[in-house]
Amino acid sequence: MDETKLEKILLPVPAPRIRAREKKVKTHFWSKLRSFAAHVPFAEDLAAAYFCATDTRTPLKVRGTLLAALAYFIVPTDMVPDFIAAIGFTDDLAVLTAALTLVQGHVTQEHREKAVSALEAAKNPSSV
Repeated sequence: MDETKLEKILLPVPAPRIRAREKKVKTHFWSKLRSFAAHVPFAEDLAAAYFCATDTRTPLKVRGTLLAALAYFIVPTDMVPDFIAAIGFTDDLAVLTAALTLVQGHVTQEHREKAVSALEAAKNPSSV
């Protein structure tokens, strides 16, 4: 994915647009991740980004960047359709990697621990 496309996706947006993205992500993120978790080797990073983006202690600009990457993940029509085996999530990974690089240090160990727990719970729904 070229740098211009990444910049366009992750460009800062006004607070109302961040809230709209947050609503969309909160509504659709977990169902999309559960559907594809076995095929997404970066599921833990996605979940950690989710917990950071929805953490009210995270600065709004950081939340906005992560929400943009997460919204891109849940959008059914992106540059490389997710159903294409092996390469379907490469664009999602590029966007997430760029976002995490921009906000490094804000995704805490607590967010990562929540991600691991949530993914384990998703694998074993009877343990919840």
